[in-house]
Amino acid sequence: MSEGRSEPEARGAASPPFRAFLRYFLGLGTWGFGGPIATVGYMQRDLVEKRKWLSEREFLNGVALGQTMPGPLAAQVVMWVGFIQDGSLGAFATAAVFILPSFVMVLAIAAAYVPNQGLPVVQALFYGIAPAVMAIIAVAAVKLARLTDKRDPRLWAITLVIGVITAVTGAEIALLFVGAGLLMVLVEAPPRFHRGGDRDGRSSPPPSSSLAVASAGTAFKVLTGLATGGTLLALGLFFLKAGAFIFGSGLAIVPFLREGVVSQHHWLTERQFLDAVAIGLISPGPVVITAAFIGYLVGGLAGAGVATVAIFIPIYLGVVIPGRWFVRHQDNPQIRAFVRGATAAAAGAIAGATVVLSRGIIRDWKTAFIAVCALAFVLRFRNREPLLVLLAAGAGLALHGW
Repeated sequence: MSEGRSEPEARGAASPPFRAFLRYFLGLGTWGFGGPIATVGYMQRDLVEKRKWLSEREFLNGVALGQTMPGPLAAQVVMWVGFIQDGSLGAFATAAVFILPSFVMVLAIAAAYVPNQGLPVVQALFYGIAPAVMAIIAVAAVKLARLTDKRDPRLWAITLVIGVITAVTGAEIALLFVGAGLLMVLVEAPPRFHRGGDRDGRSSPPPSSSLAVASAGTAFKVLTGLATGGTLLALGLFFLKAGAFIFGSGLAIVPFLREGVVSQHHWLTERQFLDAVAIGLISPGPVVITAAFIGYLVGGLAGAGVATVAIFIPIYLGVVIPGRWFVRHQDNPQIRAFVRGATAAAAGAIAGATVVLSRGIIRDWKTAFIAVCALAFVLRFRNREPLLVLLAAGAGLALHGW
């Protein structure tokens, strides 16, 4: 029996061959527009309700894991489905076919973008797209804060403090995510220390993020053993770290990426970074595929491959290593408290990054007009971000230079 296969659970039909799951996720990665919530909804409709390939309990366990461990929710659920079907190799296979379509699409766009980014028509396109992306990110921050913080003044205080720090300093400090999580653990569920360690069953969660980074470091050395120079190594190590700090939403990575690729390493300009985020939003699959675009701009095809693999390694390990353990301990009060604090911090960081980025993007009445219209569009229509980006591109062509 495979290491990931769960005990038999009530299903309306026998589980199909694993290749059927691979075909499904390849298709989902191709047409799965609308963001993580919509993509997870497609999976629940197709795999649980229609085809009955999974039980509701199996599926919801994957959703709960994805909402707790760092990473983009849709990709985590895809990995979880592969994991319970065929273990760690199954998780790898389902993730690979799900990510492949968006990776290919982003590579094609990046290949066209690099030699043409200075052309007036390309500048006009992203003149309109950038303010729209600001509206999308701003609404994502508010939604994430409302979903996580609810009416808890402590969580709202964390969101506000992290938002102000990010907006004022222009930097996203990853350790603040961890600090916010640990603060909520101390406030809501302080650990009790017993003689004999963790035998009472109330153990703290395994250090999955640290273990993911450590294990991923070895994998990265194998992957880039033939690469020359330090750029690919720096790129890979940076995206390994980034993959371990995606709390609450794929867009939580935006402030972290901006700090690294724009402010610290100077790999991209502010405008190029916003263009990369926009490409991630209009492509199917997880928004963190932005890593492929950034990697291509930094190091060509090799850079795209290294960045993409690196950012998904911690996410993958965060599913296959603690997955079974998490299902048994998902109601642990310390786990829940840490996730609430870290996600509240992520919402604040997204909001603060929006302020920082908007200063350089919204610089005249035309970009302000596009941003306001985009904000109204996002508030009125759900899961229509790719359409909004295309409309904003049209507005940029019409208004740029006018």
